[in-house]
Amino acid sequence: MLPIDLRGKRAFIAGVADDGGFGFAIAKAFAEAGASICVGTWPPAMGIFEGLLERGKIADSLKLSDGSSMSFERIYPLDAAYDTMDDVPQEIREHKRYKERGDFTIAGVKARFIEEFGPQPLDIVVHSLANGPEVKHALIDTSRKGYLAAVSVSAYSNLAMVREFGPLMRPGGNFMSLSFLAGERAVPGYGGGMSAAKAALESDTRTLSWEASRRWNVRVNTISAGPYASRAASAIGFIDTMLRYYKENTPLVREMEASDVGYAAAFLASPLAAGITGTTLYVDNGYHAMAMATSPAALHQ
Repeated sequence: MLPIDLRGKRAFIAGVADDGGFGFAIAKAFAEAGASICVGTWPPAMGIFEGLLERGKIADSLKLSDGSSMSFERIYPLDAAYDTMDDVPQEIREHKRYKERGDFTIAGVKARFIEEFGPQPLDIVVHSLANGPEVKHALIDTSRKGYLAAVSVSAYSNLAMVREFGPLMRPGGNFMSLSFLAGERAVPGYGGGMSAAKAALESDTRTLSWEASRRWNVRVNTISAGPYASRAASAIGFIDTMLRYYKENTPLVREMEASDVGYAAAFLASPLAAGITGTTLYVDNGYHAMAMATSPAALHQ
């Protein structure tokens, strides 16, 4: 038997604010494998997330297979649009959901890890962040501001996290992020520059796998996940259509589960994947392999 054993490892998952979506599923899979879990949460959503935990509203989702419950070692405020507090506009600093959170930038989270856990406290860092303020706009109608915002939060922030957290990683550490097939193929309706952001994320994964490995001896991978009706994905506006399309045209005729991505991430984080870096791992029921999508009805015409 080859178990996935992450005991003694500390993971930081950036982009968890509820019990839905891939970030939470990855956290839970890591916890099942024995890792301790820290998460980064967008400040405007942090109070709601803390309330859900305190009132036991997501207690069932926290249950692990051995009957225990997943707990978070730390919940850090994180707005990955900002590298340091010098980058934060005054109106954001003074916003009621930000001003009581301290330093919520990438550098701020790094400093808190060092202060609370020492100079090399991390083994796994997961970038589960994406934001495209104009995602419902066709690409051709996307403003420069909207396009750059999508790339900044959805791609550049991953690069910034590798740069900042690389020195904090213990030997054998690894980074991973979450991508989507729109980085390689056209997905009508997935606009606002988000397709370019995912393409950049995957390209950066390959380059960072070389640079970060040679600098800190860490691995860098990304998971290209199939569509899933998380709260964040529902904001795109056509997730139900996408889910039906995938179900009809994937080699595996099954519902995509968030846990599929969680288990794949646990594998990538484990010693079993020690030889894997610079890779885009598809967890999408095989859809990426299809050169022509054909619905069952069309086969009989």
